[in-house]
Amino acid sequence: MLKKILFALLIIVAALAVIVGLQPAEYQVVRSTVIAAPPALVFEQVNDFHNWQAWSPWARRDPAMKQTYEGLPAGTGAVYIWDGNKDVGAGRMTVIESRPNEFVKIKLEFFRPFAGTAASTFALKPESDRTAVTWSIAGEKNFIGKAIHLFISMDKMIGGDFEQGLAQMKSVAESTPGK
Repeated sequence: MLKKILFALLIIVAALAVIVGLQPAEYQVVRSTVIAAPPALVFEQVNDFHNWQAWSPWARRDPAMKQTYEGLPAGTGAVYIWDGNKDVGAGRMTVIESRPNEFVKIKLEFFRPFAGTAASTFALKPESDRTAVTWSIAGEKNFIGKAIHLFISMDKMIGGDFEQGLAQMKSVAESTPGK
């Protein structure tokens, strides 16, 4: 009887391992909005990490979060390091490419609650007197990440945060004097 139970458990574990292993190895989350402001003004919001305090959804989750800025003040080479509560974790962002009024690419390194890396991009497109902004993140999932994503997708985990951040950025940019 014990052999049958152990064999059944082995089959279940093996089946779960196969199911997890067959999950996609990459994830991507994308959200967009249109902001009634010129691309230059919107670009300032994403190209300079100092401006993120005004619209980042994570800044509000931990007002006591430790924040450090390194490298250049803005643009390629600018670095932002954070260490916060369980809701924001800890990590580092580095602007790896910045094209004025067009896009900003960021390398994300997560230290806590889970270690990992990802790439985030803000793409800007002028639309008459407005700017279409697309915020995306993409990364790879290891075996544990694949297992977690069986129950909750990355889109559900942070898609709402992206929507909130874009809405707050829209409010900030549209209320900036002289836009």
